[in-house]
Amino acid sequence: MALDVSPLEIPEVKFIRPARFGDDRGWFSVTYNVQDFAEAGIDAVFMQDNQSRSEGVHTLRGLHFQRPPFAQAKLVRVVAGRVIDVAVDARKGSPTCGKWVKAELTAKGGEQMYVPRGFLHGFLTLEPGTEVAYKVDAPYDQGSDGSVRWDDPDLGIDWGIADLAPVLSDKDKTAILWRDFDNPF
Repeated sequence: MALDVSPLEIPEVKFIRPARFGDDRGWFSVTYNVQDFAEAGIDAVFMQDNQSRSEGVHTLRGLHFQRPPFAQAKLVRVVAGRVIDVAVDARKGSPTCGKWVKAELTAKGGEQMYVPRGFLHGFLTLEPGTEVAYKVDAPYDQGSDGSVRWDDPDLGIDWGIADLAPVLSDKDKTAILWRDFDNPF
């Protein structure tokens, strides 16, 4: 298999390193193959590719979710720069509900993170001009879109920026607290 797949502390969230094959010209990598991913236990059927670019360091996007039936599994990778990628378990009844995991994803290393449905997702850029590409298994639906505060005290996510203020969208500036989240998962 051309993938190294490791579960994170919440085992449904996977850290993935696709193999890279290099020579004096550079390298080649298969970043997604349905059969390889299925053999690794990731059977989401991705239907859309998204890409974002963040010009500044410490741009934070998240913690985003879509309510069912538009909930999304995501396969996240960085194509320029690097990020701290975070997934928060929002699945009711899960022993890890309200817990989070994070991983550093870099363009240089080609790492990926698989985030299943029922998780909040966000990332923080660590370099200027960072571009993140991610596959999703459900279409975007504006009426199902939501956001929980990135700095929610009940979640206590360690973004690694101490007292620095990240760059946020208006949506993320007005996101709800975890305790006020009408959890649809």
